[in-house]
Amino acid sequence: MNRIRLLPEQVANQIAAGEVVERPASVVKELVENSLDAQSSKITVEIQNGGKSLIRVMDDGFGMSKDDALMCLERHATSKIRTAEDLSSIDTMGFRGEALPSIASVSRFSLTTREREGESVEGTQVVIQGGKIIQVSAAGHAPGTTLEVRQLFYNIPARRKFLRSEETEAAHIQHYLLLIALAYPKISFTFVKDGRIVWQLSPTTEADPMKGLRQRLGALHGGNDQFLGVQFSVELPRLSDPEEHAGELAEKPGAPFKIWGYIGAPGVSRSNREDQHLFVNRRPIDNRGLNFALLEGYHNALMKGRYPVCCLFIEIDPSEVDVNIHPSKREVKFHRERAVRFYLTQAVRTTLLQYHHQPGPATIPVPPAKNRKSRDQSQIRLH
Repeated sequence: MNRIRLLPEQVANQIAAGEVVERPASVVKELVENSLDAQSSKITVEIQNGGKSLIRVMDDGFGMSKDDALMCLERHATSKIRTAEDLSSIDTMGFRGEALPSIASVSRFSLTTREREGESVEGTQVVIQGGKIIQVSAAGHAPGTTLEVRQLFYNIPARRKFLRSEETEAAHIQHYLLLIALAYPKISFTFVKDGRIVWQLSPTTEADPMKGLRQRLGALHGGNDQFLGVQFSVELPRLSDPEEHAGELAEKPGAPFKIWGYIGAPGVSRSNREDQHLFVNRRPIDNRGLNFALLEGYHNALMKGRYPVCCLFIEIDPSEVDVNIHPSKREVKFHRERAVRFYLTQAVRTTLLQYHHQPGPATIPVPPAKNRKSRDQSQIRLH
């Protein structure tokens, strides 16, 4: 008797959903990322009962044809990558091709879409319940896509009962939307909770990213806290084998590396890390090493038990960072994390020194390298 057998596709999708869809905020994250990749200029997110009853995400992006609308609901179907080599230089928010089929397998799901540049004035609607396609029909719709997720985990009661209260789940959704609104100030965001508009953020018209970010920070956080602008850039040399040459920096120019954004002035702090926002190539991330590097940059400027307030963006060659670690895509690994941490610390420290002393252009030493004969000769100028 054979003991090993293939799982039914529906069961496989529900298992995958356990990794991709942890809670309603995970659904919002995956759907909004697809809207961003579709180059939307306006995104509306509506939830009811903390996302348990309804999650609706509407955008004015590219939209999809009927064939693409059906194909996107298949596992491992994506428009973001083509070959395995593409995984080493990902520049889109979503890329795994698992989100939509996973979400559809654990909810009452509908997708309504119409191509922005298509010839047809009709859209397409696909209705799915528990992973099974119930209906495919023509539908009226503006160019773009609307996705509705109702009764999340209705067919997996064990998962549904472990969800937190409606207020807690709604807070997780709002926190994610805050991060993504900061990362994309040129996109209009509307957040509706239980029929009440929480945010209606207009797109910034500022050409300067720093000014655009400051405007969006003011809209979300108010203008009570004092922020200091951070603009720092160096070049990370390209290494053929980052693991073999960890800690070594070659002299020749290489991959551009930039840190920009805002940090709280001395005296501006919090009792936790909730207002500490870090992004890598516009992707909100969690990285304990960078959290420690940020704290080290403040050194004695913060009291013990207090944490910095910041909104910092790290721009780095996609081949230098690995986001393909977990389906949530919040964890990232850098090929040369020691150098990235060092430069983050120095960027923060130099900004604070300039705030106190207003010196001229500062020079930042390169991080210590193995067997380096003249460590003091190489300096990198802060722009």
